[in-house]
Amino acid sequence: MAEDKLKQEDLVQIELTPPARDWMDPTVEFRKGTWNYTAVPETLDYLSLPNQGKWQPTDEEWPLPDNWQEIIHEGIKERLDKYRSFKIFMDICVRCGACADKCHFFIGSGDPKNMPVLRAELLRSIYRNDFTMAGKVLGKIAGGRKLTRAVIKEWFYYFFQCTECRRCSVFCPYGIDTAEITMIGRELLSLLGLGIEWVCTPLANCFRTGNHLGVQPHGFKDSIEFAVDELEEITGIRVNAPINKKGAEILFVAPSADYFASPHYYTLLGYLILFHEIGLDYTWSSYASEGGNFGLFHSHEMIKRLNSKIYMEAKRLGVKWILGGECGHMWRVLNQYMDTMNGPADFLEVPVSPLTGTKFENAASTKMTHISEFTADLIKHGKLNLDPKRNDHWVPTYHDSCNPARAMGLLEEPRYIIKHVSNNFHEMPENTIREQTFCCGSGAGLGTDENMEMRLRGGLPRANAVSYVKEKFDVNVLLCMCAIDKATLPPLLEYWVPDVEVAGVHELVGNALMMKGEKPRTTDLRGEPMKGFEEGTEEEAKDV
Repeated sequence: MAEDKLKQEDLVQIELTPPARDWMDPTVEFRKGTWNYTAVPETLDYLSLPNQGKWQPTDEEWPLPDNWQEIIHEGIKERLDKYRSFKIFMDICVRCGACADKCHFFIGSGDPKNMPVLRAELLRSIYRNDFTMAGKVLGKIAGGRKLTRAVIKEWFYYFFQCTECRRCSVFCPYGIDTAEITMIGRELLSLLGLGIEWVCTPLANCFRTGNHLGVQPHGFKDSIEFAVDELEEITGIRVNAPINKKGAEILFVAPSADYFASPHYYTLLGYLILFHEIGLDYTWSSYASEGGNFGLFHSHEMIKRLNSKIYMEAKRLGVKWILGGECGHMWRVLNQYMDTMNGPADFLEVPVSPLTGTKFENAASTKMTHISEFTADLIKHGKLNLDPKRNDHWVPTYHDSCNPARAMGLLEEPRYIIKHVSNNFHEMPENTIREQTFCCGSGAGLGTDENMEMRLRGGLPRANAVSYVKEKFDVNVLLCMCAIDKATLPPLLEYWVPDVEVAGVHELVGNALMMKGEKPRTTDLRGEPMKGFEEGTEEEAKDV
């Protein structure tokens, strides 16, 4: 559904009265604007995944294997045996409803099956019916449902209306991670050859070229060199951006969008300025040219297969430790799965800042540190010459990207940086930030044009919070640390909260950082005039 045909007055008419029909009825309507295109057969073949040919969710008959029920039952059994958490999550939910109104998709749509508790029941009801004694004896009375073709359609519709943001898990008194249930649901669908294009094609690209966008090594090199050239025009200084440098101390890995998309690109410029100014001994890799991991949106096995390239390249290049850029899903994988899936990384050292001597003990296992931890530490030890006035044309607020916030606990570090590189920072309401942050509404592979209505509905709670600080404080930029956020928040804000830009934290670091020998700067990294520096004031020249 085209964005310009979606009227705000229609989207905000949210009906919260539950429908009259029983929730166990699996019938769904694949309405335009609420679902994603399916994966193309060539992509599935490339990934060696089950392939049912060309089809779309709106088809009346879906091309399922003859033994599809057996495949699902065996898939559930295998995962119950393999993942203790899955069995616990299937058994312990008491339907208390603490999570019911916490999902941005439920808030934005009013669909009760987007309540996390009920979305999980779509899978749990099959588990109860076919894998518990109570279900086998009592069936529906015990909360069980039979596995039918309609249930498979229902799974596809709702498990691809969950961004795995885990906000619901914060409020669950039992600690049920609904994102894990969504991941299992998507794995089971994949066993039948049912996947979406904007997950599977980035996966295939990553296998072929090392990044989700399919940028080949020479294209990656050209992109980095273009950024170096542009920084020379802006600052008068030619920074060094080594690629595939063996023996460097640090391997730096960032999401591919940082060197190929906007506004991500300005974050890349911020990285390059920072690394040059502190004289960091680091290298990029044209093989591990992607930190993000769309495997998180597909299956545990795919997470492992994609993530292995980072450790493999660290070993090939002979680095001591790994530094990672601003990304979301990248960091949930690195912080929660990397060590057990691809480790132990015994050939690497515990990260130690070469400038401050700080040992990042929290990375003792994975040997990988987040850029916000690294930069905050530099600022704390007075290693950066920052002029926050260079960002006075920005009035920022900060969106806690779901995975760095909830999967890593990176809550204070980005704020510490922002407060040292800008003067006008304002927080959104407290129940919309930090651990309770609202999702962008487009993560986990759902950021597609054909899914625009659900994206705008799912992003409404975040947009409401941005609207509040815009009206109260004249906020004009939303900062974040996630590649998907930087891609999907701009159209969301353009629709709900016009005239608020989106930027990475290290874009503002690049603006504020005063480089030795730089020429007087009158514009920021976007080429926009810096307030008070339009003509290159004497104060600016003196400070440099």
